[in-house]
Amino acid sequence: MAGFTSSLMRPFSKAQATEPKTLPEKQPSDGSDSKHTGNSKSLHGKDDSDAASSDDNLPEVDLKLDKRITHRFDRRILPWLFGIWLLAFIDRSNIGNAKIVGLEEDLELDDYKFNISLAIFYVPYICVDVPSNWIVKYFGAGYYLPFLLISWGIVSLCTGFVTSYSGLLAARFFLGLCEGGLLGGLIIYLAMFYPRKQMLRRVSYFYCAAPLSGAFGGLLATGLAEIETSKYRRWPFIFFVEGAITVVFGFFAATFLPHTPGHAKFLSEEERDYATSRMLRDSQGGTQEKDVQKERFAWRYVRIALLNWNTWILSFNFFLIITPIYSFSLFLPTIIKALGYSSVNAQLLTVPPNIAGFITVLVAGYASDRLGRRGAVMLVGLVLALIGYIMLITAPTLLVGYGGTFLVAAGIFFCSPIVMTWLNNNIWPFYAKSTATGFQIGVANTAAFLATFTYLPEDAPAYKTGHAINIAVVVAAIFITIGTMIYQISENKIRERGGRDDRLEREGDESAAEGMLGHRHPRFRYTV
Repeated sequence: MAGFTSSLMRPFSKAQATEPKTLPEKQPSDGSDSKHTGNSKSLHGKDDSDAASSDDNLPEVDLKLDKRITHRFDRRILPWLFGIWLLAFIDRSNIGNAKIVGLEEDLELDDYKFNISLAIFYVPYICVDVPSNWIVKYFGAGYYLPFLLISWGIVSLCTGFVTSYSGLLAARFFLGLCEGGLLGGLIIYLAMFYPRKQMLRRVSYFYCAAPLSGAFGGLLATGLAEIETSKYRRWPFIFFVEGAITVVFGFFAATFLPHTPGHAKFLSEEERDYATSRMLRDSQGGTQEKDVQKERFAWRYVRIALLNWNTWILSFNFFLIITPIYSFSLFLPTIIKALGYSSVNAQLLTVPPNIAGFITVLVAGYASDRLGRRGAVMLVGLVLALIGYIMLITAPTLLVGYGGTFLVAAGIFFCSPIVMTWLNNNIWPFYAKSTATGFQIGVANTAAFLATFTYLPEDAPAYKTGHAINIAVVVAAIFITIGTMIYQISENKIRERGGRDDRLEREGDESAAEGMLGHRHPRFRYTV
């Protein structure tokens, strides 16, 4: 254990400053940030374009080459991330499917035992988010993320052997421990490959697996629950088969995923150089390192991440958003069954709403990147979800209540990738991103303790308390989203007027030259 701890700490001992490089002033030609370029003066009274050196260290912008590199990353990376997140959500949520086909009766989960078994998953899940993000790059993301997948696949498979309530609690705890660093790891992994204007669409490409997992998992669970042997009846086979699939997929993913753009062997040397250069250009002064692999950990980056208003505001907003997402994913079969459908029909009827969520995640991701807007698109989703929950809580007929589940899924699911990408876009450099992303996901997942107790047995069949809680958090998220947009627009205007140029002087020339200001650099503009 001591040797392993020592190996984990090696990158932190190398946190000394790297040799300063010249920061290019040239803005992306794709137009994603060109409208934010101001005419602020440097410390020496010159325009930034004069104070900064030329772009001689970076290749010229080549839109054709840029597009080719992006498409290669899309083909070689995104299918694997989609599969990883699909299996993660299936293995996390399949306990809801198992509940209505015998798990609750076989393990005697009376009172709140089932809800507690859901909640305990998130205790280790929350604790490992930030430290896991710190070591993703050190161990190689192409190995580390599949390692997490294999680990929780084994735990999920073993859940089928559980014969008691205490055994179920242990299985759920270790499942959360193994899966805890995954979501943040996927976000910062993509942030190493894609510029900000391309980021959300790629996050959506893998995150759409979350609602799809509800559809696919429901169909798969319906079939697996029909298997019976002399020793195992129905629900264990949901865990046996789905866990085994996860383990096998993990080994394949470890074979094909690159660690960083500079490690992408499917690119030519010219393409690798351009792939790293475009990320430096996209940082707008947030970093001086062309290759993310060369960035070193420093506690300063942790501090600037945690002292950023965006980190706290968007973390709390994610908390509000993830409450209905988790309660919807975990209790949708229960909600539909309470509307008056049989267990089998309830499983099958979870499919259409989740398909609706799958489609809107893709559409919203494309629209947000296309428009260059995060908050405005998220507001649309929150309003849709609000209407859906109002339909559920008032539901004069079964059909209206079931229709409400469509609007909830269509609206709330795509808010999650937007709010995560929104924060990731506005934090720099790598270890500040890692800290802020892990912190955001950790804070957000404390909502699980609320979500797992929103739909209680005594509230059946109407579950008005659960629907009312979700209405409240969605309304709060709408106001927080509007407030965040106002703050970021205001801050961008201040920077355009040169109102933050004094930071260069306060931090000192050497610190600024080393890129230590990160997203606090006067030339950096928030993505709203």
